[in-house]
Amino acid sequence: MSKSRRAFLADTAGALAGISLLPRTLDLAPVRLVEPVRVGLIGAGRQGRAIITELQKLPDVTIGAVCDTSPSRLSSAQARAPGSQAVEDFRAVLDMEDIPAVFVATPTHLHREIVEAAIAAERHVYCEAPVAATVEDCQAIAGAAGASSRVVHAGFQARSNPVYRRAQPLFQTELGNLISMGGHYHHKTSWRFPSTEADGAAAVNWRLDPEVSIGLAGEIGSHQLDVALWFRGTSPSSAHGAGGVRFHRDGRKVPDTVHVDVAWDDGPSFHYEATLANSFGGRYEVFHGSNAAIKLADSHGWLFKEVDAPTQGWEVYATRQQFFQDEGIILVADATKLAAQGRLKDGVGLPYPSLYYALADFLKSVTEGTPVACTAAEGVRSTIVGILANQAVISGSSMDLSILE
Repeated sequence: MSKSRRAFLADTAGALAGISLLPRTLDLAPVRLVEPVRVGLIGAGRQGRAIITELQKLPDVTIGAVCDTSPSRLSSAQARAPGSQAVEDFRAVLDMEDIPAVFVATPTHLHREIVEAAIAAERHVYCEAPVAATVEDCQAIAGAAGASSRVVHAGFQARSNPVYRRAQPLFQTELGNLISMGGHYHHKTSWRFPSTEADGAAAVNWRLDPEVSIGLAGEIGSHQLDVALWFRGTSPSSAHGAGGVRFHRDGRKVPDTVHVDVAWDDGPSFHYEATLANSFGGRYEVFHGSNAAIKLADSHGWLFKEVDAPTQGWEVYATRQQFFQDEGIILVADATKLAAQGRLKDGVGLPYPSLYYALADFLKSVTEGTPVACTAAEGVRSTIVGILANQAVISGSSMDLSILE
């Protein structure tokens, strides 16, 4: 063993090592498709506008049409996508023969009709996640997608995120015995938005309408629960929940704070907490094992190894990062080269948002026939878990998830 190797091991003994989960190679150049493609956007709210922003980073993509029932949102979307045609009826987008692929970014409870119509019109479909607001609608979408030869991609972004894709195999190889799993979402916001139309307040604030909303557990939690379902590769058996309005006492009935436990028969539960009343801690998922822990936070991820776990040779090239009482080490792509250039920090984090990678994966599936990163069936499964978890929160009881079998 070299002197530098011995010194490194001595310096890090007794500390948890936080190893960056960035991919070994991460291209900063935009994704190129094998051929240009024109796409349509249905739903031009906040998520629709975010989709426009990320699509414009893909040089082979042209936004041919934008659609929304709100004149103000439609005008804003068209301004962001110059040259696009603006229409208020989604069927007009499906009638455009030069648009083979559409993105559905309407409120969750409106997805089913649009997705089914798009599939029937033989369009490739990217459906924002969660996929639908009821179990029945989820099953209908899964059935339509399963009978179609077109690409139907569910927008659970973690499955396209390079950090999470790097972490997924480590879940099997590095953790040892799985001890616990959890997810955390803290974001102080009201979920209430002003409307630019006189009669549009209810439509804009659909997340606060208990008749259609699937709450924090469904709208946000399904994304983080999807990580656990993907990593474990099996379906949970039950969900128990609780929650209430802890801060935003404005007459709402949809809880602003929830706690959920989703259980597997063959292992530990996934404990999830979310609130709109506090921002501390942000958003992350964590998986604890007997040999290591994995923490994932969108653009960043770390593998924390126990002191008695085997040390890998590549750890010699890592830099250090302090995590409260534990000293972690960070690995980045091409670490030795970046260090020589004084640019180590340039390799920390992702160059693009998670949404970018999900949209690029969908379009590569459309143009190249690559495997779908998150199929409709996978998206429906995670969405149903979120829907039933929300029902558990509302009822304060346990929900049977055997429907997933």
